[in-house]
Formats: sequence, structure tokens, C-alpha cells
Amino acid sequence: MLSETMPFEKNFASVNGKRIAYLEEGSGDPIVLLHGNPTSSFLWRNVVPELVESGRVIVPDLIGQGESEKLPASEGPDRYTLEVAYAYVDGLLAAIGATKRVTLVIHDWGSAIGFLWAMRHPDDVRGVAYMEGIVKPMNWADWPEGAVGIFKGFRSDKGEDLILNRNMFIEAVLPTSIIRELSETEMDAYRAPYPNSDDRQPLLNWPRQIPIEGEPEDMVALVNEYGAFMAGSEMPKLFINAEPGSILVGPQREFCRSWPNQQEVTVKGLHFIQEDSPVEIGQAVANWLKTI
Repeated sequence: MLSETMPFEKNFASVNGKRIAYLEEGSGDPIVLLHGNPTSSFLWRNVVPELVESGRVIVPDLIGQGESEKLPASEGPDRYTLEVAYAYVDGLLAAIGATKRVTLVIHDWGSAIGFLWAMRHPDDVRGVAYMEGIVKPMNWADWPEGAVGIFKGFRSDKGEDLILNRNMFIEAVLPTSIIRELSETEMDAYRAPYPNSDDRQPLLNWPRQIPIEGEPEDMVALVNEYGAFMAGSEMPKLFINAEPGSILVGPQREFCRSWPNQQEVTVKGLHFIQEDSPVEIGQAVANWLKTI
């Protein structure tokens, strides 16, 4: 039975002086599920039950998202970056002793964090399962046609109003990137971490870091680096292809399909495919784990 609410209790760990929330279910080798923007561990709630027999399932809330602590506004609007989010995930795994034989199950900006972790800890990775992720820098022509306008808006001077004031990432982008209709209970769970404008700063920073048309340069370099690593690495991979999909299509999909030692499955969904095909995603990962 699929759940509209979070069926698992949260744990908390202190990482770099901040309280980081995470789920932990099952035992064995770590299986780390990483969400992106504007979601939280809530996104994975119906995937986790399919994986608890396969290992120690760990699902963090990224810094500033879900029930993890916010960074203080005094640190400025640029306080949330990929490297900052990565540091808290890396620190959490170290703090809870989940750093060996790690399987990464990754989505959206969680994919960037996961690919970086794999590149920086190659001997500690059992495998990488990824979906609707960021595998290479892109152009606006690669972006979903219906979303170009609003994402250009997020990256412009209008972004503060669209996201910090009007909460458009959650109210507009999230529900329209899922095939089925989210219930009000589910929408409220996604809204809950971001009641005030300042709480939404990470939701604004993430779209401004997407490597599009060569900007921002540091992100283009980082994504190129981990993409080249994945393309050259024999670590086991599972590509969960979304049909019809959203951002991991076209040239992006052609690129990642060239990666070695990779299996592929297709599930129904747009971008937040865990809301459309959670059981299928969980079972695909569980079945793949039996083969690696």
C-alpha cells in the first residue's frame, strides 16, 4: 500500500555543527538514497520498503531541506551550493559509519552529489543507480520546452520573487513534473520545510547552479569532471530511464547510455518519478543489487 505520509521515523546526526535528518531502515551494506530540489527524503518514502531486504537503507535530508537544519541567513544568499550540500552528506555518512561498499541511488541534484561521492571515493562504492539526474552540462535546447521560461526566470533577477516569495518551485514545478496528481496531504508534506521566504533559499540556489549554456563555469567544470569519471569507470551502474522523462533525455541520455558496466530499466514518469513509479524503482534497484 503506497503511503501519502512519511511512514518512517527520522534520525538526527550532528555534522559540521548542524543537525542533519535521515531515515535508516534495514541492515547490511549501505544503500544511500539522495534527493534533490525541492524535495526531501519524503520523495523516497514508497521506494524504501522495496529495498529494506537488500541492505541498510539511508535517506538523508540535504542541508536546509526536509527536517535538516537551515544555514543562517547571516551567511548570505549564496550559502547553499553543491559543494556545501555534498560536505554535509559526506559528513553524515562518516558520522554514522556508512562509508564502505556503498550503493548510491540518486536523483536530480542528489545525482550530482552522488556522482561526486563516487568519483571521490571510488574504492568505497558498490554501485550507482541513477535517474533523472545531471550527467553532463546542457543547453536550453536540451531543457523541457515547457519549463524553459520559468527556469530562465529562476536564474534572473525575478528569481527571488518567483521562489522566495511565491514558492513557485513547490507550487508549480513540482506538481507539473509528476504524471499523477499529488494529494493535498502530499503537497503539504513538500511545503512543510519551507514556510518562510528565507527557508526557500536552497530552492532558488539549486536552479541557478544547473550547468546551462556554459554557466556557471565552476559547475560546468565539476559536472564535466564527474561525467568523464563515470564514462571511464567500471563500477556497476543502473540507469533508471523515465518514460517520457524530463531532463535525462536526448543528448544527455545518449551520453550516459555509453557508460560501461551498466544495466538499464525504464519506468513511467516525468521528473519526480518516485511519485509515479516507486515500487518499480525500488524493485529495479533490488534486482540489480543481486547481480553485482
